[in-house]
Amino acid sequence: MCGENSLPFDSQYVLPVKSYVIMTSDEIRATFLSFFEGKGHKIIPSSSLIPKGDPTLLLTSAGMVQFKPYFLGEALPPNPRLASCQKCFRATDIESVGDPSHLTFFEMLGNFSIGDYFKQETINWAWEFVTQHLGLPPQRLWITIFLDDDESFRYWQKLGVPEERILRFGEEDNFWGPAGDSGPCGPCSEIHYDFGEEVGCGKPSCAPNCDCGRFFEIWNLVFTQYNQDKEGRRTLLPKPNIDTGMGLERTAAVVQGKTSIYETSLFAPLLKRISWLAGKKYGANEDMDNAMRVMAEHSRGIAFLIGDGVMPSNEGRGYVLRRLLRRAALFGRKLGLDKLFLAETAKVTIKQMEHVYPEIGQRRDFILEIIEQEEARFNETLNTGLEILDRIMEEAISKGKRKKISGTKAFELYDTYGFPVELTTEIAAGHGLSVNLEGFEKEMDKQRERAKVAQKVKLVHEETLALKERTSLHAQPHRTLSFVGYHTLKHKSVIIFPERIQEGQKASLILADTPFYGEMGGQVGDTGEIHSPSGKFIVTNTIRDASDIILHQGYVTEGSLTVGDEVEAMVDRERRLDIARNHTATHLLQSALRQVLGEHVQQRGSLVAPDRLRFDFSHLTAVTEKERQEIQHIVNDKIRQNLAVYSEDIPYKKAIDEGAIALFDEKYGDVVRVVKIGEPVISAELCGGTHVTSTGEIGFLQIIGESSIGAGLRRIEAVTGREAEAFIDKHFSSLEKIAQSLGASPDEAQDKASSLVTELDKEHRRTQALERKLAKKIAESLLGQAEVVKGVRVLAVRVSSLRMPALREMCDRLREQLKSAVIVLGTVYEDKPAFLAAVTPDLVARGYNAGEIVKQVAKVTGGSGGGSAGLGQAGGKYKDKIDEALRLVKSLI
Repeated sequence: MCGENSLPFDSQYVLPVKSYVIMTSDEIRATFLSFFEGKGHKIIPSSSLIPKGDPTLLLTSAGMVQFKPYFLGEALPPNPRLASCQKCFRATDIESVGDPSHLTFFEMLGNFSIGDYFKQETINWAWEFVTQHLGLPPQRLWITIFLDDDESFRYWQKLGVPEERILRFGEEDNFWGPAGDSGPCGPCSEIHYDFGEEVGCGKPSCAPNCDCGRFFEIWNLVFTQYNQDKEGRRTLLPKPNIDTGMGLERTAAVVQGKTSIYETSLFAPLLKRISWLAGKKYGANEDMDNAMRVMAEHSRGIAFLIGDGVMPSNEGRGYVLRRLLRRAALFGRKLGLDKLFLAETAKVTIKQMEHVYPEIGQRRDFILEIIEQEEARFNETLNTGLEILDRIMEEAISKGKRKKISGTKAFELYDTYGFPVELTTEIAAGHGLSVNLEGFEKEMDKQRERAKVAQKVKLVHEETLALKERTSLHAQPHRTLSFVGYHTLKHKSVIIFPERIQEGQKASLILADTPFYGEMGGQVGDTGEIHSPSGKFIVTNTIRDASDIILHQGYVTEGSLTVGDEVEAMVDRERRLDIARNHTATHLLQSALRQVLGEHVQQRGSLVAPDRLRFDFSHLTAVTEKERQEIQHIVNDKIRQNLAVYSEDIPYKKAIDEGAIALFDEKYGDVVRVVKIGEPVISAELCGGTHVTSTGEIGFLQIIGESSIGAGLRRIEAVTGREAEAFIDKHFSSLEKIAQSLGASPDEAQDKASSLVTELDKEHRRTQALERKLAKKIAESLLGQAEVVKGVRVLAVRVSSLRMPALREMCDRLREQLKSAVIVLGTVYEDKPAFLAAVTPDLVARGYNAGEIVKQVAKVTGGSGGGSAGLGQAGGKYKDKIDEALRLVKSLI
């Protein structure tokens, strides 16, 4: 195939386009924002595809998502009039991708009013923009409104829109629900472009709600009047708002005179690249064209999702990305692309869009690396998976009536070969089959059950149940079961449970309030003691039960303790301080990781113990030595700066808006505790753990390990404070001992060791060469010892101690010289018997097997072995039985 650059632009592989373009997508985007800036709107940059502080939403699906707190009155907007061009993603349309109008990733142009203007201004400006600034002919435009929205009807009529081109529809078409399962919503009015009667179904009843392709919805004007809660109840907002959305891709199609978004300037470069990669002409075959369109569309979504920090996984938004990647790879196979190609299409997207969204240009290498790794991983199982799916479909079709793929089979494809069930369903539908999704979910539930961690110890559950049964008996006015250990390690309290425990008894003690931290969020529980005038209880661990009750696990060492006793609870101070050092260091470590590796780094797990810390995070490749040193340097620099560490209890929304890091899947209350480091803040995380009061108390952090714990997941282990000192002392002591052994100073030890290793390697090679010469001579001396047994030449002898490579060389030499023979050599190496057997090809053809022979021989020495028919190897335990074992060979012929 000719090089890419040698392919002429007007070749057969280029997407055919019309000879004129009225406005490019860049011009439409700029014109829109400029128009609304002139109407007093503040232009707001696009937010991430990962919604900030909105747990109800998986991905940003509309322009209004980042403005939701303003609509709800939870925050003040920077201006009551806002406009933006927002990156959006909707997985609901994934199976429609490839048709003229549907996309997963798209850009949404929008203007927004936060309690300022309402319907009249919105409608007037929309009409002005599409007719005067985009130049769309008014006679091509149709309007839809909500059933009883007479106010909007009047405004459209005043602009000169004929009554017959203003249509009323119900909630399904003209009521805009919330982004997620709750939020602002309201009736809407849409502007549709009519391509004409020659396009579409041709029916007299054809209207903007027909899916035939004649009409393109280009702008949706949402009159946000209500707030809908999770139960679907709607209440009027304090002030009505405006939320509009104009799809850039659809608008570009209309402005550029196209009937499909894929014929616009936005997609032409991608389709050109895919056409070249596949060596197929776009426009020659509809099935191939559709595959190219799907690949082009998915390539954009993949690049932008990864660019905003989404990592491939089997859950949440990571699963959406993985499904998109694998779907694109599958359509690539339809075009005959059996090698990695998605990084190539991503390059086109990045080059085309980085001037608008610089983040994808800044993260280019990372985006391409993730795509290549994920596509390569899927490619490893794709062929096998497709073959198995073909067999499953053939079997289902042969059964006749039901034509359904079982949930078990679909799960096997997902679990073993990485096929998302949606992909299996889609492929099956193309063959007239369905998938038993209920059965698939049952298999998934079984897997989730198998994956669940063990429950809390039985003692905890039994005593928790007992506590709940006794609550009415032992309730006290001051009973709060609260944690008071952020600022004190010694506290007077009252025993709530159990009723009575005596010396020698183990129990889980519950206090009215406690300074003991119960294990949570990766931080281990405290230890210490609880005592009263009548008894003493040693706390060996502190945990929280499912009801968030703090349980002090341990045993009574003196006297007895009874419910209602006043006690003093004392946390092990030194251990708590060690834990606090590690916890604060973990926050510094996460901040440094994001600084060095990128903002895609997200916490995936942690352990904060007194002797070490462990931090699991999302990242595709191993952390290099240079990166590790930089991360460690940044953390220790912040430690030396002795930055203040402090916490604030603030509303969750405020914390997220200020940039505090939260776990996506974690559930938080309305008010959260935020632990901050430094002023200005260098780290802010939602955290309930215990910390030092300044970073200088940590002393020093030493990274002691970095490893992989799964696809796209890495783990760093480190020590701080006393443990870091002990670690460095131990390793420096070892270095000094090594240096003494080498006769060098610690600074010279590495060079001396390297020199010694080089010398040893040289001696090793010399020894191997001598062994090979010796093996050759020994082989020549053994030729005369071969005997003929039942017409077969047999050589079974003991030789001087040699390593296995030399023994193989000797065996090869004997096989070459004897031409036809069974050879078994025995030796003692490292004080244990070793055997090597060889059978020449002619005797292999007669049924002799070296692997079986050497296995039988080794048994005599208490060992075992095996191998192929031509060559076998074995080892044993008893060297004094080598000769007996070799004598067995003749009887085996």
